[in-house]
Amino acid sequence: MKIAFYGAAHEVTGSCTVIYACGKTVMIDCGMEQGADIYENCELPLLPSQVDYLLLTHAHIDHSGKIPALTASGFRGHIYTTAATERLCKIMLLDSAYIQEFEAKWRNKKAKRSGEQPYSPLYTAEDAQRSMRQFVACDYDKEYELSEGIKISFTDAGHLLGSASISVSVTENGKTETVVFSGDLGNSDRPLIRDPQQPQHADYVVIESTYGNRTHGNRPDYVKQLTGIIQSTFDKGGNVIIPSFAVGRTQELLYLLRIIKKEGRIKGHDGFPVYVDSPLAVEATEIYSGNLTDYYDSETLSLLEQGINPIKFPDLKLSVTSDDSVRINTDKSPKIIISASGMCEAGRIRHHLKHNLWRSECTVLFVGYQADGTLGRMITDGTPYVRLFGEDIQVKARIEKLEGISSHADKDQLLKWLGGFSQKPKTVFINHGADAVCDEFARTVESSIRTQTIAPYSGAEYDLISGVCLERGNSRRISKPAPDGKRYRESSAFKQLFNASRRLMSIVDTYRHGANKDIAKFASQITSICDKWEK
Repeated sequence: MKIAFYGAAHEVTGSCTVIYACGKTVMIDCGMEQGADIYENCELPLLPSQVDYLLLTHAHIDHSGKIPALTASGFRGHIYTTAATERLCKIMLLDSAYIQEFEAKWRNKKAKRSGEQPYSPLYTAEDAQRSMRQFVACDYDKEYELSEGIKISFTDAGHLLGSASISVSVTENGKTETVVFSGDLGNSDRPLIRDPQQPQHADYVVIESTYGNRTHGNRPDYVKQLTGIIQSTFDKGGNVIIPSFAVGRTQELLYLLRIIKKEGRIKGHDGFPVYVDSPLAVEATEIYSGNLTDYYDSETLSLLEQGINPIKFPDLKLSVTSDDSVRINTDKSPKIIISASGMCEAGRIRHHLKHNLWRSECTVLFVGYQADGTLGRMITDGTPYVRLFGEDIQVKARIEKLEGISSHADKDQLLKWLGGFSQKPKTVFINHGADAVCDEFARTVESSIRTQTIAPYSGAEYDLISGVCLERGNSRRISKPAPDGKRYRESSAFKQLFNASRRLMSIVDTYRHGANKDIAKFASQITSICDKWEK
């Protein structure tokens, strides 16, 4: 029984871990790496066709975003996840595919003029739609048998609608070991969804560490904060512009705004409109408004029993088409505009910033983390100008942040969850955190839980029975500043060569039990190639 880490190791995105057991290969998450690289994720040392099962913790792209690429390259197994995650993936993976196809079209126009090699998207919309046929919807707290010796179960992780911690129970040689993958654990007392639930038993734990070095502090009164910002902005005749992540955060905001409207907290601006201007957010809002009652908290269920939709209200306007979006800024009355992306890197939010950033009566309200290098981070750091659509825009609007709102558990909540198992795990693996945070949280866990704790690097492998580290992984920072200030990356030609070497190794492995004559002949051919290129 072996575990290997290929993504989100000493980094926050690109989650991907593999268990090798009972002659099967089980992948947990297949996420897309987002933002700046610190370590290049190791290439999978196996072909997609060699993966037997994929288990998905939740729908966020940094956990699910490479699934269509995996299936397009030969993965034919089932993808086990919750019903809510399956529904969200149908829209999120398709949206990701459209973005990649658009980028490919744009890059190929430039490549044609410069004579560069054509660029292919990681996957297409057709690939995304095809991958959905492999999904198997599962319930929380129910055991499923993947194959002889391997059973799985899902526990509510409280991070996103349908998010889960996954327990993988493996029986080999008469001995059973359970590995629990936390997935992204949620913050407590959030709108709509339940707090994280506790799996009962774990011999080994793989836990995220996004907020592993800090705490959220006392929970703020979000309704009061939001009311004050809206009231003061509307009184000046301005708009409130909210860059928001389309799935999860947008729906939480709608929940809070429904309360504000119901209680009549905004004075003198009755019937103010709230626009959700993001096709993906609109689709996600419809899913959140659906019949997925198994995923809601008790307060939300109580509203539904009273016939109250928890995230819809009068004067909520869902904008889908480009024309709908353009018309929003022709209306001069005070309004709230919620639009993606949450870090202002793409999407319709950039158009709304162009129309409102220069207006001192307006407010731009940030409700999520802004990564280094993003437009959102530049604005929150106080830049006086931004460049949008070839035009310099002065930042005169008030810039606010809704403090304390987070969908991730903090350090204390992570430690509480770790301490809730029926017995102390043998080993805790730390992943899904910034480089230094992974190491710091590993030290915190080891001193608090008093068990072996490891923060693996990409490519690291461990034998879970013997406890032996089989491969240490890549701990070298291979992205380094180039003379022109750009990040250095391996060429596409080298990546092609590396992928060819992986294919060769998979063929070599098939000869393990072959005839000695055939093995010797194959070895001689490989040696001849090596001799040629070493010269």
